[in-house]
Amino acid sequence: MRLIGNVIWLLWGGLIASIAWTLAGLILCLTFIGIPFGLQCFKIAAFVLWPFGKSIEIGHFGAGGLIFNIIWIIVFGWEFAVSHLAIGLVFCIAIIGIPFGVQHFKFAQLGLMPFGAVIKS
Repeated sequence: MRLIGNVIWLLWGGLIASIAWTLAGLILCLTFIGIPFGLQCFKIAAFVLWPFGKSIEIGHFGAGGLIFNIIWIIVFGWEFAVSHLAIGLVFCIAIIGIPFGVQHFKFAQLGLMPFGAVIKS
């Protein structure tokens, strides 16, 4: 069932979302200060490409991760989280779209606090 969900996801926007996260990562990696944030975008892009069957565990960050998460939320994270939340709500309008909406809700969590988040298979 995961394979079917992932293939449908890939064809109906997963590839585009992954490319968008990758482009955001590339833009952030243009500056030395943005490299840690760009690396998180690459981690999220890989997760967005094939999300079914994976879960997120948030909260394994130290003081440095907390500081980076605060900077992330203020500068870019809230935009990513709001966009994934809105897309998830649109998917949840139809019963058949609920599994895809749930995936976007996971991305919204990750979009808010990527530092210290662990993606589990």
